[in-house]
Amino acid sequence: MTKKTASSAAPAVSLGLVERLGADVSRRLEGLASFVERLGREPLGPDGQACLRAIDETLTDVRELLARATDLNAARVGALSIEPRPQALRLLMDDIEARWAVEAAAVGATLLVSYDGEPDAAVLADPRRIGQIFDALIGRALGDAGRGAVEASLKVRETAAGMVVEGRVRDNGDWTPDQAAGVFRAAVENEQMNLSVGLGMALARRLAQAMGGKATAEANVGPGVTITFELTLPVVLLAEEPERTAGAHRVAHVLIVDDNATNRMVVEALCETFDCTSEQVADGVEALDAARSGRFDIILMDIKMPRMDGVEATRAIRELPGKAGAVPIIALTAKAAPADIQSYLAAGMQNLVEKPIAPERLLEAMNTALAAAEDVANDRAVA
Repeated sequence: MTKKTASSAAPAVSLGLVERLGADVSRRLEGLASFVERLGREPLGPDGQACLRAIDETLTDVRELLARATDLNAARVGALSIEPRPQALRLLMDDIEARWAVEAAAVGATLLVSYDGEPDAAVLADPRRIGQIFDALIGRALGDAGRGAVEASLKVRETAAGMVVEGRVRDNGDWTPDQAAGVFRAAVENEQMNLSVGLGMALARRLAQAMGGKATAEANVGPGVTITFELTLPVVLLAEEPERTAGAHRVAHVLIVDDNATNRMVVEALCETFDCTSEQVADGVEALDAARSGRFDIILMDIKMPRMDGVEATRAIRELPGKAGAVPIIALTAKAAPADIQSYLAAGMQNLVEKPIAPERLLEAMNTALAAAEDVANDRAVA
């Protein structure tokens, strides 16, 4: 698919400087995260472990804040990238539900995720950007809902102009009509809103506009606010491939990277079920050494490992020449907060599958990554 850039009438600023600053801060954050990771494997007492958890949570928050600020600045100068590809809409909502279920439970809120449309409806869209909109809206709603309920829904209908996609997030927080009307203002203009939340809301509206749509907010008749975004997207037909329900996109040779032997055995068994062959290593250093050979079609990478974690290993692999450096990498981890996912993608990973691993989710992620890698290889061959 071709990459396009959203236009904007905002005055030009130094995007290059902001990008360099963001990249430098990100590298420093990842270095700090690596130290925290390694320290977490030391025999610390309860107080030490609690401090490490607090640092790790802060790192996650700062990553998210930085990512949103960088994207928002790019949007303001017309440099926000949109990368459309065929996407099944029902699966998009499944991913969002899986991503937010744990966090909703942690704050005592009830998260209700629904999909209203044809089960196989698919569009040409950027799923990461649509996910960012939902992440911003759901994150804000959970902060306001307390122990109440948050509803996140996607309603789709096909029209002559394309597939009309309506995303909606509703909460039961304490909002007035005037407050609801100003919910999309950037945090610098809305001092009552958390900075990261405010940037996320401003970015959500920019993302909707960049994809040719709009986002609106309205106070509920009762408590709370409902935020809606609407996009009209090209309809695509996803090819039916029944043979992929039992096996992978093709016979693939997989590198399994995990410091836990039991986890490696589980993933190995799944790969056998998918008609794939596999090899195993126990950390990022071993993964980098194995990847140099270029003999793997895909890498399934744990994140938290000694010596070199999954993010560091991915960055190092991406520096390798040729096929070895282009191998698809999928993260296997329980750390799947939106900011974590952003850091994995930024490091060069293609996707994430949460632990405990759902076999059908892993198969889908592997198939998508393998197919995309083949498309890239074919394009290069034609060129």
